[in-house]
Amino acid sequence: MKRKVALITGITGQDGSYLAEFLLKKKYKVHGIKRKSSSFNTQRIDHIYVDPHLSSNFYLHYGDLADSNSMFNIISKIKPNEIYNLGAQSHVGHSFEIPEYTSEVSGLGTMRILEAMRFLNLKKTKFYQASTSELFGETFGKKSFNENSRFTPKSPYGVAKLYSYWMTKLYREAYNLYACNGILFNHESPRRGETFVTRKITMFFAKKILGQKGVLYLGNLNAKRDWGHAKDYVEMQWKILQQTKPKDYVIATGKSYSVKEFINMCCKYLGLKIVWKGSGLKAKAYLLKGAKKELIIKVDKKYFRPADIDYLKGDSRKALKDLKYKFKFNIKDLVKDMLDSDIEKAKKNFLDE
Repeated sequence: MKRKVALITGITGQDGSYLAEFLLKKKYKVHGIKRKSSSFNTQRIDHIYVDPHLSSNFYLHYGDLADSNSMFNIISKIKPNEIYNLGAQSHVGHSFEIPEYTSEVSGLGTMRILEAMRFLNLKKTKFYQASTSELFGETFGKKSFNENSRFTPKSPYGVAKLYSYWMTKLYREAYNLYACNGILFNHESPRRGETFVTRKITMFFAKKILGQKGVLYLGNLNAKRDWGHAKDYVEMQWKILQQTKPKDYVIATGKSYSVKEFINMCCKYLGLKIVWKGSGLKAKAYLLKGAKKELIIKVDKKYFRPADIDYLKGDSRKALKDLKYKFKFNIKDLVKDMLDSDIEKAKKNFLDE
């Protein structure tokens, strides 16, 4: 049986690496696009990479979502059965500092892929666009967001992704392409980037239990997010492209927790006792050690976004029904997975020093 061929942008990221593993187990030939860099940035996929001179079903290509020619050349050469556009400038906070680059990659990059598909007449190729809960902004009294909820993005990243969302729908309807949006709420893992808040927290506590001193500075502790595990979400990305007709889906756990609650769950798993003092910009957390207490968390206003979303929770009943999926991980599993991994890394780094 001939293997299906998949092309993944953003393959060196969290979702890209998990998706590559998943598709290889499904007997796909997997092609990934990575940006040219003076330093190695393939840590998440090094364990599945094989010398291209040897027999392999995993291939890497240099390309950039900001460069039409590179995207067109790769797609025309491979002519994949499935394209997963996971590449983006995905840090919401940073998008306020680099809005033009964010728009170029996270917005126009999607159009470049869709245009290549249209020009090459790839009507049998299925396209998945990694959309985001950042499309939603104000709650308008809603307790959760679904496929019919209003979009009011509150960051350059969210606005760029909204452009990609509508272009995906447009090319589906105007050119009869099989193109889908997966509106994914926050999903984390041990492979989450180290600048994202959940990973900053688990890395900090992994080092803390090994005796490292220091204070963790964070932004809005009351911001609530719907956090799932990336392994669940990449499997659902694949399932979206296995449907008979292209549709858009919200992927979310349906449960929302604040940053402060995430910290408390980490401490509970590690058996650490903390006490909170103050609120807002004056909020602080102390680690209790017998009669002593150590300041470990403070709020720094520089980590607040110019415009922020206080509350996000998704309603994925449509997706769970259509895709016949049941989540394998809950929030406690996620916390355990991330902490266990970061503790192992912290121990290794400690021994190497």
